[in-house]
Amino acid sequence: MAASSYFLLAVSLALIASHQAIASDPSPLQDFCVADKDSPVKVNGFVCKDPMSVNPDDFFKAAKLDMPRDTMASKVGSNVTLINVMQLPGLNTLGISLARIDYAPLGENPPHTHPRATEILTVLEGTLYVGFVTSNPNKLFAKVLNKGDVFVFPEGLIHFQFNPVHDKPAVALAALSSQNPGVITIANAVFGSKPPISDDVLAKAFQVEKGTIDWLQAQFWENNNY
Repeated sequence: MAASSYFLLAVSLALIASHQAIASDPSPLQDFCVADKDSPVKVNGFVCKDPMSVNPDDFFKAAKLDMPRDTMASKVGSNVTLINVMQLPGLNTLGISLARIDYAPLGENPPHTHPRATEILTVLEGTLYVGFVTSNPNKLFAKVLNKGDVFVFPEGLIHFQFNPVHDKPAVALAALSSQNPGVITIANAVFGSKPPISDDVLAKAFQVEKGTIDWLQAQFWENNNY
């Protein structure tokens, strides 16, 4: 192989590596960068507080994640308690967040994606049927999890959790690889956007009558997700 070809190959590999490196939250360049939510400066994330004014409470939250959450008010039968940079300023630039998820009997965390994070989920109590769907062509990877089991949802892929037990709740703890993973709940995004997506568009996409789309768009689409 000519020297120029080696050079082009090296440049291509470097570009690929650099693209992968910036696909998630950037690595911190100091010990910490506690979020200064009062700063008027807009950056990708939050401006750092003066390190001299940082104290242990910036890294602490009495989140009471050991306490059960109410799932009765949710139409889908779940309650998500998120701990991200908005609740814990010390997470800024550290690339992680956490969520407790409570599921009523037959409750679910409906199909959704996290555009900025991979998720690893641990079942603390009960049983869950979980899974994710790959990009086209769409293949489902699903599993029934019991207490102590762990499952991973790759970044950006549609995934869900469902409690198949009719008389017992379930609880899970999820860790995510972003200080602010974001969430797109599929049904909410498609049928509950403001302003709504044209029913002509959705009727053709789902191959149903426009009346069905109009009915779906008229429903109340709650956001219980993380």
